[in-house]
Amino acid sequence: MKSHEIDYEILGHDMQIVEVELDPGETVVAEAGAMNYMDDGITFEAKMGDGSQGDEGLFGKLMSAGKRVLTGESIFLTHFTNTGSGKKRVAFAAPYPGKIIPFDLSTVGGELLCQKDAFLAAALGTEVGIAFTKRMGTGFFGGEGFILQRLRGDGMAFVHACGTIIEKKMNNATLRVDTGCLVAFTTGIDYNIERAGSLKSMFFAGEGLFLATLKGTGTLLLQSLPFSRMADRILANAPAGGGSSKGEGSVLGRIGTMFER
Repeated sequence: MKSHEIDYEILGHDMQIVEVELDPGETVVAEAGAMNYMDDGITFEAKMGDGSQGDEGLFGKLMSAGKRVLTGESIFLTHFTNTGSGKKRVAFAAPYPGKIIPFDLSTVGGELLCQKDAFLAAALGTEVGIAFTKRMGTGFFGGEGFILQRLRGDGMAFVHACGTIIEKKMNNATLRVDTGCLVAFTTGIDYNIERAGSLKSMFFAGEGLFLATLKGTGTLLLQSLPFSRMADRILANAPAGGGSSKGEGSVLGRIGTMFER
């Protein structure tokens, strides 16, 4: 199915919004709960499936929903359609600080592999599926389990990531990356997990036990701050019991917290 041709504008810097412009009859598909605002004349419907295969039937819809369960996402995608006259706009927001990256899938070989929670929205006709990693080691230690999201089509797709986004063009090259910093990559790049140096380096260097090794030719997206790392720092500095913390981690502040208890 040929994807709908949508226009868009990305607004903001650290907490971005992508505003999608729909002609009458055009549809954009998004993750459940991603919508920020929309014009009057746009209707939406939650569906089991991305709609890329037309009428998939009940079995096809259940298969699609089952795949999304494996990635930890909602079994439903929300379809937003311009049922009015004239151009209408609908906006989607990322769920945490970072950037929204637009991809014209027709310019990257029609396929993009990304983190299982990176997909935000795409033009109707884009297939939102899953890809099982090729190697057992990649599945166990890759940070994303056995599964990556696969986006296929010839239209616009939007993914989001945390922190600063780095785009790298690889030409028969090799790059080693912290597993949590990998956002997305195009076909032509082989993804594998390798041990991070010696045993001493693995346990005491602070870089994790394994690194992702990417080889080949294509486009690669990295994020400077994986959301899991940011969440760990927040939890580590959160006061016990939900109370306020004084001293911002200083020795005196910790002593004061002891007396508060």
